[in-house]
Amino acid sequence: MSMSAARDVSGTRERLVVIGGDAAGMSAASQARRLKGAEELEIVAFERGHFTSFSACGIPYWVGGDVPDRDRLIARTPEEHRARDIDLRMRTEVTEIDVAGGRVRARDVDSGAESWTSYDKLVIATGARPIRPDMPGADAPGVHGVQTLDDGQALIDTLTRTPGRRAVVVGAGYIGVEMAEALINRGYEVTVVNRGSEPMSTLDADMGRLVDEAMEGLGITMVNDAEVTKILTGDDGRVRAVATEDAEYPADVVVLGIGVRPETTLARDAGLPVGDHDGLLTDLAMRVRGHENIWAGGDCVEVLDLVSGRERHIALGTHANKHGQVIGTNAAGGYATFPGVVGTAVSKVCDLEIARTGLREKDARRAGLQYVTATIESTSRAGYYPDSALMTVKMLAERRTGRLLGVQIVGREGAGKRVDVAAVALTAGMTVEQMVSLDLGYAPPFSPVWDPVLVAARKASKAVNAATS
Repeated sequence: MSMSAARDVSGTRERLVVIGGDAAGMSAASQARRLKGAEELEIVAFERGHFTSFSACGIPYWVGGDVPDRDRLIARTPEEHRARDIDLRMRTEVTEIDVAGGRVRARDVDSGAESWTSYDKLVIATGARPIRPDMPGADAPGVHGVQTLDDGQALIDTLTRTPGRRAVVVGAGYIGVEMAEALINRGYEVTVVNRGSEPMSTLDADMGRLVDEAMEGLGITMVNDAEVTKILTGDDGRVRAVATEDAEYPADVVVLGIGVRPETTLARDAGLPVGDHDGLLTDLAMRVRGHENIWAGGDCVEVLDLVSGRERHIALGTHANKHGQVIGTNAAGGYATFPGVVGTAVSKVCDLEIARTGLREKDARRAGLQYVTATIESTSRAGYYPDSALMTVKMLAERRTGRLLGVQIVGREGAGKRVDVAAVALTAGMTVEQMVSLDLGYAPPFSPVWDPVLVAARKASKAVNAATS
């Protein structure tokens, strides 16, 4: 076993070590390389898997057939990174960070060989790990998570080989509803088992109820207020059903869509600071708090919620890529910051679009904010224009000031991306009264005269005035 910590003999180059080869890690490495050449900065990156710079968000659409092949989800291959003078070591897992010694221990996944690599600057981009229930049968053949491209391929292989057509999805968050769609597209009978009262816990219950009704209308069997207690297997050891306290649901394949947690085991063991959501804590420059030459980004960190002023964990590729740009700039001696998020997300299940940004009602209460709500129904286009689709918009505003706090949208074509207007308004700290006068684009094929977001803002403004009069 080699335990060397060799450095550049000239001693003139700094070494940047990156742990994690996906969005945040390789964005940081690429940005640092753009700003500093190989003669000034050596970059070593470790990735324990088979792929780099891939879109985990695209896996459900690959499984469902919308994306025809896996390679379309890969933004940049290991060979492309190496061609830019990044020493990328695939199938190599970092097992220890020695902060005091400025080095990391890495293990070759295939051979088991270990070695130390020293660093001047370190980037931690270890991502998130899927929540896997601790219950009998959870590791049985036919039970799948969907975190990596390997996971996606394994699921496709199972779907191709399995003669049965019954699928159970455990969990009804973003992953759960997207995988329900993927399985419907592949011709499966789909049951979603959800321990919440409604799907999409990122929405308020009244908006989640709309999602529930729409999913049932698409032929998906929704089982709410039910927690899976075990996964049953047949004589061949393969999954045959999912069990709750009250019932069993036959399954030829099970997909786990319960969510993810920050993967911070390495960081914790190294004594680095983590927050209430188990994510690494950083400053605005994405530097790990209390450590001058260590940065962290992506799904393993907590970020500032600009609306509530609290830290939260949000696992999204959009944030991870931005984190990487900021980290790479700073690690190369420049200056950049990541100010925070407003919590914008959009998804779909078949033709139903689901979007949210800002705070839910329970988030506002937890933050100690008094608020009013307004919910409206409108259409995506002028009512007389062909193919106009209904949508429901819910808006939260601070009770006294009228400051926008959050927006949720559920509807058909043309609904989801309207949330971006609200995301900009949240970031700018606008009031709902100010939003009413926004000069949004209008033509009958795109919007009614009063855009649905503005209709909701007008109703919310009236609610604020009524509450303060």
